[in-house]
Amino acid sequence: MLNFKGMRFPIDVILVCNRWYMAYPLSYRHLEDMMEERGVSVDHSSINRWAIRFLPVIEKVSRQHKRLVGASWRMDETYIKVKGVWKYLYHAVDKQGKTVDFLLTAKRDMAAAKRFFDKAMRANGDPDKITMDKSGANKAAWKGSN
Repeated sequence: MLNFKGMRFPIDVILVCNRWYMAYPLSYRHLEDMMEERGVSVDHSSINRWAIRFLPVIEKVSRQHKRLVGASWRMDETYIKVKGVWKYLYHAVDKQGKTVDFLLTAKRDMAAAKRFFDKAMRANGDPDKITMDKSGANKAAWKGSN
């Protein structure tokens, strides 16, 4: 669970900074300026430490409360730029459009696809059906994960 013991700032300030950092394309310095406008003097390095400390815990707790997804998945991967570096985004949704899971990776190969399927099935169970493109790596990883 979240442990705020020994934190100099109120819990609300820490959580608001983490939420804004996750939800919007803001840098730590942008958040520092935004908090300064609201009368809170916080350094960008403190916000960075909060993100490193609390975001993995927040993600873990959030996954426990995630709604169940359907048994029919649509999976795809795409090439996107993240902070100036091109990465592969593996992404799966169910029939209703709810996100099953996603994985950002540097390489598009069977190992990355297998990691994605293992992560998705560990969190959501085995699907009845998966629709995907004709990528050999994805199909091999799917068969290897079953």
